[in-house]
Amino acid sequence: MMSNPKGGKQRGRGVSVPARNRGRGRGGGDGSQQQAGRSAISQRERGLDDDVQGAVGGGRGQGLRHGSWSGFHRPVMRGGANSSSPFQGRTGISAAHSIPSLLRLGNLNETPGRPSIFKGNCRGKMDALRVQGGYGIGRARVDASRSMADLRPSPRGGGNRRGKTGSQSHGRSRGGARDGPREIHKIGYKTLEGLLEKDASEVAISLSSSTGLRLLLEESEIRNDLVQLLCKVLCKAFQSRIDRSTVMHLAQIIKDSKFFRHGLPYHVTGMMSEFANAQREQYPQHLNNILNLLSSVLNIFPRSSIQSVSMVVALLKTTVHQLRASGVDILENTDQELERLQSLVDQLQEKSREGTLRSDDYSCHAANEDTPPGEQDFREISIYPIYEEFHENRRPFLRPNRITQSFPNAHIYLDTHFRLLREDFVRPLRDGVKEILSMVHEENLNENQIQKKHFDDVRIYNDTHLLLPVCTPTGIAYRVTFDARQLQFVRWENSKRLIYGSLVCLSMDKFETFLFATVADRDPELLRKGEVNLCFSLNSREQLASIRPSDSFLMVETTAYFEAYRYVLEGLQELSQDEFPFQRYIVQCVTAVDPPAYLRVEGRTYDLSPVAPKGQSIPRFNPLTPQAWPDEEKLGLDESQLQAFKLALTNELAIIQGPPGTGKTFVGLKIARALLENREAWSQDCPMLVVCYTNHALDQFLEGIYRFLRWGIVRVGGRSNSEILKPFNLRELTRGRDFHHNLPMHLRRAFEDVKKEMQNSKERLEEHSIKSECSLGGIIREEILRSYMDEEHWNSLRAGLYEPKQKTTVIAEWLGVSFSAFKSFPSTEEKAAADEATSQAEEAGLIRVEEEAELIQAERMLQEVSFPWKKERSKQEEEKLKRDAVVKAMVVLTLSDDESCNQTIQKNQKKKLKKTVKEELKKTSCMSEVQEKHLTDLWGLSMKDRWSLYRLWVFRYRCDLRNKALTYEQEYQRAADRLSEVRQHEDLSVLREARVVGMTTTGAAKYRQVLQELRPRLVIIEEAAEVLEAHTITTLSQACQHLILIGDHQQLRPSATVYDLAKNYNLEVSMFERLVKMDFPFVRLNYQHRMRPSIARLLTPHIYKSLENHPSVLEYENVKGVLGNVFFVDHSHFEDEIQDGRTRKNTHEAHFVVKLCRYLLLQEYKPSQITILTTYTGQLHCLRKLMPFSEFSDVKVHVVDKYQGEENDIIILSLVRSNSENRVGFLNIPNRVCVALSRAKMGLYCIGNMGMLSSVPLWSNILQTLREQGQFRLECGHVCTRMCHPYDADHKKFMCLKECPKVLCELEHKCPLRCYETCKKCRVPVDKIIPSCQHHQKVPCHQEPKDFKCQVQVPTELKCGHMQEEPCYDSRDPTVNPRCLTKCGFTLKCGHSCPGTCHGCKQGCLHKACTHKCKRILVCSHQCREPCVRDCPPCSLPCQNRCVHSKCEKTCGQPCAPCREPCIWQCPHHSCTKLCHEPCDRPPCSVSCPKYLPCGHPCIGLCGETCPDKCRICHKDKVTEIFFGNEDEPDACFIQLEDCQHLFEISGMDRYISQDEDQDAELDQRAIRLKECPRCRTPIRRNLRYGTHINRSLAAIEMVKEKISGVAEINKQKQKELNLQLRKQDKLRRHFHKEFEFIQEELKTRKLSLQQLWHYENLMSFLERIGKLKSTENDYLPSPKVECLPFTQKMNNAFKFVTDQGQRFSEQQISDLESELSRLSYLADLNQRSRIRRPEVVSEIEVQQLRAILEDDLPFSEAREQRVKQIFTELDVKLPRIGLGITDQERVSIVKAMGLNKGHWYKCPNGHVYAIGDCGGAMVKTKCPECDSAIGGTNHSLTEGNAVATEMDGAQHPAWSDAANMANFDLRDFYD
Repeated sequence: MMSNPKGGKQRGRGVSVPARNRGRGRGGGDGSQQQAGRSAISQRERGLDDDVQGAVGGGRGQGLRHGSWSGFHRPVMRGGANSSSPFQGRTGISAAHSIPSLLRLGNLNETPGRPSIFKGNCRGKMDALRVQGGYGIGRARVDASRSMADLRPSPRGGGNRRGKTGSQSHGRSRGGARDGPREIHKIGYKTLEGLLEKDASEVAISLSSSTGLRLLLEESEIRNDLVQLLCKVLCKAFQSRIDRSTVMHLAQIIKDSKFFRHGLPYHVTGMMSEFANAQREQYPQHLNNILNLLSSVLNIFPRSSIQSVSMVVALLKTTVHQLRASGVDILENTDQELERLQSLVDQLQEKSREGTLRSDDYSCHAANEDTPPGEQDFREISIYPIYEEFHENRRPFLRPNRITQSFPNAHIYLDTHFRLLREDFVRPLRDGVKEILSMVHEENLNENQIQKKHFDDVRIYNDTHLLLPVCTPTGIAYRVTFDARQLQFVRWENSKRLIYGSLVCLSMDKFETFLFATVADRDPELLRKGEVNLCFSLNSREQLASIRPSDSFLMVETTAYFEAYRYVLEGLQELSQDEFPFQRYIVQCVTAVDPPAYLRVEGRTYDLSPVAPKGQSIPRFNPLTPQAWPDEEKLGLDESQLQAFKLALTNELAIIQGPPGTGKTFVGLKIARALLENREAWSQDCPMLVVCYTNHALDQFLEGIYRFLRWGIVRVGGRSNSEILKPFNLRELTRGRDFHHNLPMHLRRAFEDVKKEMQNSKERLEEHSIKSECSLGGIIREEILRSYMDEEHWNSLRAGLYEPKQKTTVIAEWLGVSFSAFKSFPSTEEKAAADEATSQAEEAGLIRVEEEAELIQAERMLQEVSFPWKKERSKQEEEKLKRDAVVKAMVVLTLSDDESCNQTIQKNQKKKLKKTVKEELKKTSCMSEVQEKHLTDLWGLSMKDRWSLYRLWVFRYRCDLRNKALTYEQEYQRAADRLSEVRQHEDLSVLREARVVGMTTTGAAKYRQVLQELRPRLVIIEEAAEVLEAHTITTLSQACQHLILIGDHQQLRPSATVYDLAKNYNLEVSMFERLVKMDFPFVRLNYQHRMRPSIARLLTPHIYKSLENHPSVLEYENVKGVLGNVFFVDHSHFEDEIQDGRTRKNTHEAHFVVKLCRYLLLQEYKPSQITILTTYTGQLHCLRKLMPFSEFSDVKVHVVDKYQGEENDIIILSLVRSNSENRVGFLNIPNRVCVALSRAKMGLYCIGNMGMLSSVPLWSNILQTLREQGQFRLECGHVCTRMCHPYDADHKKFMCLKECPKVLCELEHKCPLRCYETCKKCRVPVDKIIPSCQHHQKVPCHQEPKDFKCQVQVPTELKCGHMQEEPCYDSRDPTVNPRCLTKCGFTLKCGHSCPGTCHGCKQGCLHKACTHKCKRILVCSHQCREPCVRDCPPCSLPCQNRCVHSKCEKTCGQPCAPCREPCIWQCPHHSCTKLCHEPCDRPPCSVSCPKYLPCGHPCIGLCGETCPDKCRICHKDKVTEIFFGNEDEPDACFIQLEDCQHLFEISGMDRYISQDEDQDAELDQRAIRLKECPRCRTPIRRNLRYGTHINRSLAAIEMVKEKISGVAEINKQKQKELNLQLRKQDKLRRHFHKEFEFIQEELKTRKLSLQQLWHYENLMSFLERIGKLKSTENDYLPSPKVECLPFTQKMNNAFKFVTDQGQRFSEQQISDLESELSRLSYLADLNQRSRIRRPEVVSEIEVQQLRAILEDDLPFSEAREQRVKQIFTELDVKLPRIGLGITDQERVSIVKAMGLNKGHWYKCPNGHVYAIGDCGGAMVKTKCPECDSAIGGTNHSLTEGNAVATEMDGAQHPAWSDAANMANFDLRDFYD
């Protein structure tokens, strides 16, 4: 039930609901101020505290938190009364009342004229209280379990006894207690004046950490001149661009202050009455300062400040008008700024009314005309993916990067690169999530199945849990665990999974909600255990408060380095078109380049003597004078290098292309030196900025600068391998002893304050973290858990101590553990440690190869960050002592101190016990609170239940810890953000003193704001062709006057994550390449100084049109021991795909490369002269495993992409790719091929599948060049044994027939194949020990024992309590839940034992059908082949009935068609005139047969019968064998049965056949069935003599068949009736559509027997009943359906049981179904009643007692049903099932309390009741908060489906008119 709007301006009763305050106000009022134009209740839509407090009366509200007004209170208005307050919005707001909010109204003494606050709901939360007058709807949630005492107003209007007053919650917390008696003064006028002279950043930092400012802002009255100065200083502080967190912190202080909410409006109002001219003259500028202040606060906190700002803006309009009228000259831009601010306020208020202004993250930018219709401005787009991107199919708007034409303007340029860059990291995540969702919805896969799927775009991690917060220097990280069992194949050192900076998305509800985080740091050892540290985004951190420790997430990772994306995207959004340098060239693509602005000064000259070789002197000259330049010899450059040198010095944007070996770094250093030696021309005390793509390239370039500049270098970035540059690292420079002492005072003060704040929060967090970790790693003492368990349970637990004074902890004894499961905390398995030691020993014996993950992480991490596991030894020891103290106090660590225990527990017992404890602690399931309440004796519980109960206590304990830690986490994170900005200022102070600042592109992105403040005028970007254009843009500041790009776009290009964006949108085209393609002036270096000509020939003309060789490369000696300096080895051995990731390896190539390297080392080459390159990281580690350190110590092994810019004498290149699909991967990219082939100086040796590579045009051309040099040999290394064969010169068809010499394994099992055949893995069975269980198994030689699934059968205890033999591997896997195969054994109603198992019979609730074979003889004489049934079904065997004319082709159970042919029983003495199927009308003939047998003897048969094949003489023994008694008579005649060929004496057989007609015959002889052969029991079907009897029997049998199968016409009619009945089964059709269609099809198409119709009738009946239960679940039961989970499970079990293919609806099955459906009906009724139950009416024990019976797994017996009926009878009195969900007494109380006349109560289409005040007529439409149905109406007319709620007050008509109203009353009542 809910509230509904009142109509028109009628008078109504108002209800106020407080905002999110802790105290109660004095008098009436809601404790929160209404937003302009909105309801007071809607101000805090995020959700209210559980302890919502209200105000009763008419006074001022108190107890406000930030974001609400405490000074200006809006009283509750009645009817249409107008308000005179200038601070109130629209009036006439009325409130309707909902029944749940008024349930306790009868217990309150309501004061007339005052609104009351109500608390309680049928569900336990007040969801339905709403206020609406067309201006907003609010919602409050209140815990209904609180007593009525919590609802009464305190005597003084304060909060309840447990709450805080408003002043307490708004106070300054703990500072005073810790800081002692130190007196703090508020900031004064002189201090503020002094700040005006400071830099904006210094002002912001000083004010944000000033306690004096807070004191000033809380003053009730502030002088006008001080207000003016304060506004001016604050405006200056907000001008700081680099201190975002500090400014936000300052804005929050201002926003929440009394000054902003009260003082400033009061001051603005007072400006109109100021008459002092001196003050009035300052007002024009002061007004602008106020507007700037309001605008700054509103832009930072749009949601929480809109109310205060809107009020001041409204006042400002009046003030400006009044001042202008009084002669004050208002500045021109004041009106414009005021109008702009008013427009922004209106826009935000509109968003607030729409409900879309949910947080302070909302950003508002002016619309740009270049933004496409329907699209957001790129500055407003969220950098993180949003909900619609995961759940909608709308494609994002993208523009391709223009590479053939200029951009229209700078906005479109920035928009293009922003959208492309964002799409590059969003699309993989978006597509991956959509693919996951489609699998969940369409394929119905669970998380474990999803993780086994392969995804191209994302990586999946199941069962992810947030464990502990970790304090890092950059803020709060969370230690997160995930299920790593499916990732045992991952080699974490090399894997790109979970690398620092990678973005992950976590969701636990199919991405309806989700959290974003980045990997904070990675430790491969922790990753193997499934642990990683994550830093959550700002929005996600706000959602962490609602996360419980037991919540399990699905974590999805995208591989993109998100931090770099984020920095650049934020930079693009912040970049103003006016601040964008070089637009003329970058955007407009103008090719006429000007000289640098600093060089255009008259008289500017350069001295290039320091650049020239020794001995050369060059006079100073003007570089813009071409004739004054010296030649290349004087400068020591070649011709192209000199051109590049000139271009770089004289063009403000210069591009230099340097092919491999041409000396681009050499030229770059010459340029840098020339500029540094002449820095007076350009410097102006700002440094040169050098940006490189990689750390290695940056080290090389800065080391080159160090050769001529020994000071003034600062390197900004992460890992550096250069010892030379170590003293110049920014972190080293800021760690100096005297560094902080030389910093400005405001930075030192801010640093200490923030550091102290962080330390305080960190100490509290670490204390909580240790406690939380203890709960995961050990057994917590019962004293710690006491407050989380019932007192009764505590007493029961302590009762288990035999000696009260004994030292042991009782919880250890109770759990069956008398010592700690972990001697050290946390512990590590001994075996795991041994395995790790062995692995480390093996690793130590191999060469050092930089792991790919390590290399990527080194490029991403910009500074060495100290994480908790990387602390100094002293701190670690100190924390360990602290940790041990907490652990000792909390966790059970030692054996029992019981003196009687003399025997030490054996080691294997300890290990077993330890394993048990660890497994129990890992489980997440715990006992429900319902089960807990029924416990009395804890020592009587099974061990399983004890652990389940223990986990419940621990869960409560951890939830409590989590809630307490949240505040400290937020404090720490905010302080860390501010500390980061303080450190940026420290860094900036160092950078400003530098001459050269070096950064990687990632560093430049992160330090974007620092660069904007540093304002370097000269920027050199090395490797510029590898940098995305967006990265280059954000590196530049507005002050940049000279940009030099050095690189080679024909080598490596920028790397895009999404191939489509690289190919179709030109994302991989750098600014360098784009400008070159746009014919921008550039110089290419033409002389290569590296490769010998035979190697360089591979590049020209295939990659470069021309490349000249420097004379120095002609002097190389030939490579020793090899016929050629360049050759390619061809092979066809296929590659192997690495399971994790997209990398590859080729074992054949790896072996060849290692052997070739070993051979070259034997030729006396130094290891440092040889480099092995490969194209895939998988091959890198394959090579490493084959290269012992002792032999290959100094040989370098690298991936091609990481070797650009490097060179060596000999290069061995492994190309890896070889497959049947001819996929070459990125070997078809010319850029990568160029790098791979251009690293060698003396010798280049490649191995690959050249036949496959020939399909690529580039490789085809290169191979053609090689053929001309004749550098081929066999792939296996053997010598060709044939004579010269020019028909196969390339040896493509030649197959080496020598024996394969390869050893397949360490046991030296040799390959049995020929050399040309592909070797296979060694499959020789070898006896191995499985490490996890120590069992012996025969394992294939190639397979690791740890990967083998042990199949030894071991006893395993199942969840049901039964023991069962299961494979060892499954018994150790907690995710495997074997089905219990223990026989049920229950005696069924049929008398047989149940054939089902414990699992199959649902522990006796739904038994399997009896499988005992019936074996009864059917009427057709066949044996019944069906399992045990009460009534045998029609026989399904082929019918055996036949006659001489034909054979019946039907099944035996179907009625046979009678034969209509004449009877053939004829003889000379008699003849039959009947039809074949009728009884014969002739007697049997008794005359002997006159015929003779083939043997010549007389026939022993009778006339007219078939002659027997036996002779009295020839077969005397068989014929005369006594059976009936007359067989040995000499004249005996015989008849032979045609069905079985047995022979019988005729008189005896006649008597046997006629027995059924004798009334004295036995009962079984009178049964309706065919006579059977007396010997073999074969039915007699074909015999003319006994045809009469046979036909009579068959006729009777047909009657029986008809009775069993039913009459065809009746069956048909019954089938039609069932079909009609089926159509009426609405619940069956709605919930079980598949089954409905199946039954419908059967009833339409098949001719069904009576028994089949009975089956379908039962099926329909039970399915309809289950459907009704399902409708009850969907329509009436609570949501979310946590307590309904047992109901759903049992209902699903019943459905599966009914629809089982073997379902026969036996008596037992029907009985079981009836019992279970009765149980479900009662349970549904209980759940429905629980929805409306309240503690004062029905106790929890009554409900739980009933629920325990209905939800357990025991059969629902009659005794249990009687007990349930008894309880329900009691409940019917206390809680009747009426539509209102309340008792009649409560209904009367509510109607009386509301005081409404009849006809004011209505109900929505779903029966939820609401009230309309005033005249009772509906004037406004809204939605029912219970079911979202439309309620209310317009013009006194109800919305369709709504009706008068007669059940509330007996009214039959609405009360909105006199005529209708009178009908609701009895006129006779008025005469009394």
